[in-house]
Amino acid sequence: MLQLEKVGKTVGRDVHVADVDLRLERGSLNVLLGPTLSGKTTLMRLMAGLDRPTEGRILMDGQDVTGVPVAKRNVAMVYQQFINYPAMTVRENIASPLRVAGKPSAKIEEAVARAAKLMKLEPYLDRTPLNLSGGQQQRTALARAIVKGADLVLLDEPLANLDYKLREELREELPRIFAASGAIFVYATTEPTEALLLGGNTATLREGRITQFGPTPAVYRTPADLATARIVSDPPLNVLPFEVQNGGVTGSNGLTLPQGFGTGLAPGRYQLGIRAHKLRLGDTEPAAGTLAAAVLTSEVTGSQTFVHADGGGARLVALLPGVRRVERGEALRFTFDLASLLVFDADGRRVDHSTLPLAA
Repeated sequence: MLQLEKVGKTVGRDVHVADVDLRLERGSLNVLLGPTLSGKTTLMRLMAGLDRPTEGRILMDGQDVTGVPVAKRNVAMVYQQFINYPAMTVRENIASPLRVAGKPSAKIEEAVARAAKLMKLEPYLDRTPLNLSGGQQQRTALARAIVKGADLVLLDEPLANLDYKLREELREELPRIFAASGAIFVYATTEPTEALLLGGNTATLREGRITQFGPTPAVYRTPADLATARIVSDPPLNVLPFEVQNGGVTGSNGLTLPQGFGTGLAPGRYQLGIRAHKLRLGDTEPAAGTLAAAVLTSEVTGSQTFVHADGGGARLVALLPGVRRVERGEALRFTFDLASLLVFDADGRRVDHSTLPLAA
């Protein structure tokens, strides 16, 4: 088990990571999800021993390894920008950690063959990295991490440079491979969809702090606060203010909520989170909420249409099934089920509401 206890990293006056508490079990897949500069890479460097924390400590299987350099840890790392030995063939690149460890030749050949088959590198084993495409070079780096048998495997956006089909295959295969090895698998990404596809556990990061950690589906469905909800939502979460007074609800920005929605909410100001795929057109169910907006632009992407709209000054995005032809300035009336809502108080904390099932 890898434990981070109140870990922080500052450089001068800049806080890169602050007050991080994490417990990562062996055989687990753990996703670090957050925008660029949220602290993902810094946190991985601290886990690996490439950097030393300025606060807190790091333990591996109960042993304090704070400050122990990466060379003295059994760690494998793969970055978005692939790193290979240019003078070695693909075969020798993959085999290199096993040769350093003094493994028998037969075991090395078996492990290299298995990793090369998984990464679809069999036709390229005798080539050097400079004679490979970028995707093939990244697959070589991934294969080298797979054969190492590390206790901790750190992957920093490793699939970003691969083609779509291979990304999908590896997202399915990698968790199984590392879970079977008993390694602790940490995967950094900026993409909420990738975190959901990978599953496992997710830690959401914002400005160097972890906002939530838990099973990935639970973090998505029940975010602890508005910051987390924004991190796990793609397209961006639609956020609209409303106010509860004397049991009644006052919406703004074209927002209308059904009678009785405010029951159970204390008087005050709130924020409503609506995911893009939960907005619909042409639905007139009386129990549903509505949102009036004017079209800014639309994008058709195969079987879906993104509609960007202005809801009384609030920028909105709706993800609609099929090809929808809408014109700039066209007035639309979106509807949404109460079950699809996320409610936050004025400080951004999620509020449970007895009439609302879990958002999906």
